[in-house]
Amino acid sequence: MSHRLCLAALCLFVAAITARTTGVIFPVGITATEAAPAQAATPKPATPQPAGAQAPPAGSGYAGNDSCLKCHDQEETLKKTPHWQAKNPRSPMAAHGCESCHGPGQAHIDDPDNLKIRKIKEMTPSESTQVCLSCHNRGTHAAWEGSGHERRNLSCTTCHSVHSPKSFEHQLVKENETAVCAQCHRVQVTKTERAVAHMPVREGKMSCSSCHNPHGSISNVKNLKVGNSVAELCMSCHTEMRAPMLWEHAPVKENCATCHDPHGSSNDRMLVVRMPMLCQRCHVATRHPASIYDNNAITVNKSNRMFGRSCVNCHSNVHGSNHPSGQFYMR
Repeated sequence: MSHRLCLAALCLFVAAITARTTGVIFPVGITATEAAPAQAATPKPATPQPAGAQAPPAGSGYAGNDSCLKCHDQEETLKKTPHWQAKNPRSPMAAHGCESCHGPGQAHIDDPDNLKIRKIKEMTPSESTQVCLSCHNRGTHAAWEGSGHERRNLSCTTCHSVHSPKSFEHQLVKENETAVCAQCHRVQVTKTERAVAHMPVREGKMSCSSCHNPHGSISNVKNLKVGNSVAELCMSCHTEMRAPMLWEHAPVKENCATCHDPHGSSNDRMLVVRMPMLCQRCHVATRHPASIYDNNAITVNKSNRMFGRSCVNCHSNVHGSNHPSGQFYMR
């Protein structure tokens, strides 16, 4: 008798464990086989569908993306751009498609001769830019209003093209970033082709936006991408020149462009003027004799400062020194 009770208790224990594990407890008199069809009839949650342009509500004035594409065959061009990515909730395709930028188009469809839509090319620079800023208003674009390019009456379409981009990145109106900047900044772009230019530019590993933010900067007037000054920007890469040092050279701390032309130069190390003429711009009457390094210094006097590395032959640590005896930047 005791064995039967133990067996019955064990069966009840196994049944309780099974019910807790599966989450299914059958009422008395109903077997698992009878309950299976009821479980199979339970509806499964619907699989979410990919997002797309929202269907326009009645009376809203929006015609829908399909209505635009019947006449304006732009899908092949646009589907390769971020504007056509419906999965991104901030893209035009996730809202009203074409009408996100061009405005409601139902009136234009009802009367094609009556253009009641936004034609970006015919809008003023400030008006067309406001269309873009309705989405592109954060990150690197946050400082556009009041920037140098905005004050000169430029717009987003001056550099970018939504429908006919010629570049692989950023939808530019030219093949690459340098060609876009060269439309206005010809002098600076020409310098990058000089004998001594900023090395990675011509190799394609560095571009104008590596140093500048074309959409504006809040902290400086040169549209610099990093820091509040030219020196801070340069030292974000050239960290070996970063202060503080025990003996600091004033031009290094103030502005690297005092001695170097960052876009390119005909002189060694991108100097704005050859040495020793460069050094003599400041050091004219102290330590060394105030000699004028002109043609005679080369042909007649044969000054040793006109050969080799000039002043840097001795003052090798011209960017600053941490040596206790480095006040003359010689070690």
